[in-house]
Amino acid sequence: MRKHLTLAPIVSGLLLLSSFSGFAQSSDPVIDKIVQEEKNNSQLQLLAHELFDSIGPRLVGSPQIEKARDWALAKYKSWGIDAHEEKWGVWRGWERGVSHIDMVYPRLRTLEATQLAWCPDMGGKTVTAELITLPDLADSAAYAQWMATAVKGKFVMVSMLQPTGRPDDNWQQFATPASFDKMKADRKAQTDAWTAMIKRTGYTNKTLPVALEKAGAAAVVSSYWSQGFGVDKIFLAYTKTIPSIDIMMEDYGMLYRLVQSGAHPKISIHTESKERGPVPTFNTIAELKGSEKPDEYVILSAHFDSWDGASGATDNGTGTLTMMEAMRILKLFYPHPKRTILVGHWSSEEEGLNGSRAFVEDHPEIVSHLQALFNQDNGTGRVVNLSGQGFQHAGDFLTRWLNAAPSWIKDSIKTTFPGTPGGGGSDFASFVAVGAPGFSLSSLNWSYGIYTWHTNRDTYDKIIWDDLQSNAILAAIMAYEASEDPQTITTEKSTLPVDQKTGKQMEWPVQTKSIRRGGLD
Repeated sequence: MRKHLTLAPIVSGLLLLSSFSGFAQSSDPVIDKIVQEEKNNSQLQLLAHELFDSIGPRLVGSPQIEKARDWALAKYKSWGIDAHEEKWGVWRGWERGVSHIDMVYPRLRTLEATQLAWCPDMGGKTVTAELITLPDLADSAAYAQWMATAVKGKFVMVSMLQPTGRPDDNWQQFATPASFDKMKADRKAQTDAWTAMIKRTGYTNKTLPVALEKAGAAAVVSSYWSQGFGVDKIFLAYTKTIPSIDIMMEDYGMLYRLVQSGAHPKISIHTESKERGPVPTFNTIAELKGSEKPDEYVILSAHFDSWDGASGATDNGTGTLTMMEAMRILKLFYPHPKRTILVGHWSSEEEGLNGSRAFVEDHPEIVSHLQALFNQDNGTGRVVNLSGQGFQHAGDFLTRWLNAAPSWIKDSIKTTFPGTPGGGGSDFASFVAVGAPGFSLSSLNWSYGIYTWHTNRDTYDKIIWDDLQSNAILAAIMAYEASEDPQTITTEKSTLPVDQKTGKQMEWPVQTKSIRRGGLD
């Protein structure tokens, strides 16, 4: 394994020869060295193995994000780069343990399922009970009566039975147009009916599990299908004393149909977890100190935390490794930048951009002297979009910096200037909200929203190495160019267009304060 992993970056570099075949040397030797280093000596596969396979997911408040922090700090130190953690709040500490869920009646089957994040511990017990589904009742009073009489000691299924487990692109490829249209119409009708039914309960998807818990249910069973084969989104539990589990759509559908047919299926649930109490939450910051303008800043940005249904490889492990690799290469060939170059590895992005929002609040001296921030956070694909985020003259600078990149990188990137400001979605928005020039390096989709974004399939094997190497080169070049530019970027805001949905002129996003005490109140 060690020999294989040591050789992997070299093999990857050979495989990339076709991607780099159009490479012609630039007039700038630093850029040439950046490209050649990533082509010939990429560390991305080794970094990915260490972070995704060995450490795994990085839920805020978990031991794994602390291990990831320690790993990143040690890695930067080994590269001769100063790095430190910055504590900014506390979070509910929780550690995932074993999940094991089996169907025991009417037949035996080990189910593909897991506990949700922050699920209560079961005290070492395994609980077996019958499954029931939500009935279709008239109003909240009827549901209150049902809860008082029917749910005690039962496992309650709270997600809709999906009419098909095939993703839409599979239907589009093989079905007749009439069949595809019929499926979509039936699914919409079923979804609308389910939504109306949940509304009649008097609860939401967030409050219903709590109500079932109070009514004596033994567990809440859900399935958040992500519209692809074998893939569910895994988020958080709202219950405090009983387990909340997600069963993959294929197994969930089988159980639901058994309930409907009167088979009275039973499953056993065994989940283990550990409450850790309030634990510090932090950002991990690395720095190359500026030699001429040390009090002006370029920031490479990517959130460090993830959900924990899988290993968090593309959300946002690939963004994290892009910025780490860019920083490693910059240290080799641009160790004394004109402006200070920082890397921000933010935590608790998944709960509302909290790490980057805290940084903006805590470091006005950096934010007010920001030349540019480059953020990457939408999967493993090569960067294909760059917007000026509503800054009137951003295009003058971004175009100049982007033009320094090789044609096989820059020619596939669509630019939109001045663009409109992003109000959320990822950490660049924390900076844009206060008028600081934060930009998103937006990537090619690779079915990110369906197959890896917050899912049980966000794993190492989904990484596209050619694209990731291209992004590391681009990030390094953009940081280098922004640092070297004799001009300081101007942050004049453009006149925003009319929102086609509301008919009103768009407004600049308003700053949102960070949550500094999470999951504890």
